[in-house]
Amino acid sequence: MQWIMSVLIGVALSATCGFRIFIPLLGIGIACRAGHLSIDPDFQWIASYPALAAFAVASVLEVGTYYIPWLDNLMDTIATPAAVVAGTIATASVVTDMSPLLRWSLAIVAGGGAAAAVQSASVVARGASTAVTGGIGNPIISTLELAASIIGTILAIVLPVIAIAFLITVILFLSRKKIMSLFSSKEPAGIHSVPPHPERSS
Repeated sequence: MQWIMSVLIGVALSATCGFRIFIPLLGIGIACRAGHLSIDPDFQWIASYPALAAFAVASVLEVGTYYIPWLDNLMDTIATPAAVVAGTIATASVVTDMSPLLRWSLAIVAGGGAAAAVQSASVVARGASTAVTGGIGNPIISTLELAASIIGTILAIVLPVIAIAFLITVILFLSRKKIMSLFSSKEPAGIHSVPPHPERSS
């Protein structure tokens, strides 16, 4: 039962890496140092003070970058493979009492796959926002991703089953084509098209 719970925690944390790469890793380190999360001895470096400081600075920079128009789309190109790597590390770090071969296979397939799925949904949502608003609506997507990353990380550590349900809901929301309607430009009130005047009979 213990290993099932650790797998759920790992997959949930990996999924949040698809929203923001460093926030889940920072959460793992803080939770481990506070005694709320056990990680594999090979990954104790995540809870070291230098690593926590690096994750904190990287998190701030990453969050800020996603609020800069057009640069956020460039970040998606870089973040996609990085999220897969971070997701793999997140799962491998919390899954204990398992052979290295099975742990890393699970981390790559489940952890990396979960991060890739979430990141893909984010790319679709940001692409739709950019196409419709020219990037003006992208901060809304960035805020939703940031909130999902923080909430998802906390839930993954405390209530992993609920965290997975929460993340699936966010993924489905971001993937819906109707999200484009959130950013659709509306015709200003009071401006109506004027029908052409009929030609006067001579």
